[in-house]
Amino acid sequence: MSSGSAKVLVWLVRGYVRHVPGSLGKALLTELFLNPQLRETPSQVTAKSRFGARFVVDTQDLIQRYLYMFGVWEPHMTRWLQARLLPGDTFIDVGANIGYYTVLASGLVGEGGRVVAVEASPDFHQRLLEQVRLNRRDNVRAVNGAVSDERRTLTFVLASSANMGANSIVPYDGPVESSFEVEAFPLGELLTPEEISTARVIKIDVEGAEGSVVRGMVPLLDKLRPDCEITVEVTPDRMTQLGDSAEELMQTMQEHGFHAYRLANEYTPESYVTALRGKRAIPVRWRGPVVEESDLIFSRVDAETLP
Repeated sequence: MSSGSAKVLVWLVRGYVRHVPGSLGKALLTELFLNPQLRETPSQVTAKSRFGARFVVDTQDLIQRYLYMFGVWEPHMTRWLQARLLPGDTFIDVGANIGYYTVLASGLVGEGGRVVAVEASPDFHQRLLEQVRLNRRDNVRAVNGAVSDERRTLTFVLASSANMGANSIVPYDGPVESSFEVEAFPLGELLTPEEISTARVIKIDVEGAEGSVVRGMVPLLDKLRPDCEITVEVTPDRMTQLGDSAEELMQTMQEHGFHAYRLANEYTPESYVTALRGKRAIPVRWRGPVVEESDLIFSRVDAETLP
């Protein structure tokens, strides 16, 4: 197949996946053709999200490729945030990547609200600023820095451009595609008192460093508004490599009055096709140990499911 024919076929298949009602063959087409084609023959394109924002994406990268294919990243978390954030709220995005959740939240909180986007990677920070400008978001404050439990210099490594969101401080013995150093601070030192007191949702996605991020947040936890909720992607294996534990994180949140809820999350094409056709997933109370990668929401609401 010529490159021109392949591009036309990609355009047709993506159009079917994105815009044609129903799910017939979509998961299979995405898994066997669209996803590998966009990954192995990447291009930089502008993708319109399902909530109306536009993003400049590189289809080599997992997050950006899924955004181009489906118009959404992590559909269950996206829907949860859409149901949670209201005009005038504040959203804190720790590990903002290219700015997907930053732009989403910016539209939800409106002109009277605010978003603080913290991203360690200088390259991703610039990409985030590009998305903010593209969508004319004036309520975003972007910080190029890292979050930890104390002031320190951190070294991030990236193993593969196939998942550029996997920049991490977790030790890695294999070949490294890129690395950079950046200054890290406790979250409270990066936020203003007003941003702390008005935060409605704090999202933490830091590829294994969530233990130190939460530990550094301890002085903030009792200063947050009563309905503030904190989402954390917890990765027990990576945390262990950094000398942290999911148990310590869970105990810290519990001691400050937060209950844990787990939100379903998968990254297979089939799961996206199903999620986009189904109802919004409901976070379910989590009382056991965290032994695998999990999206947890910490809330002061005490229930079996998070309304």
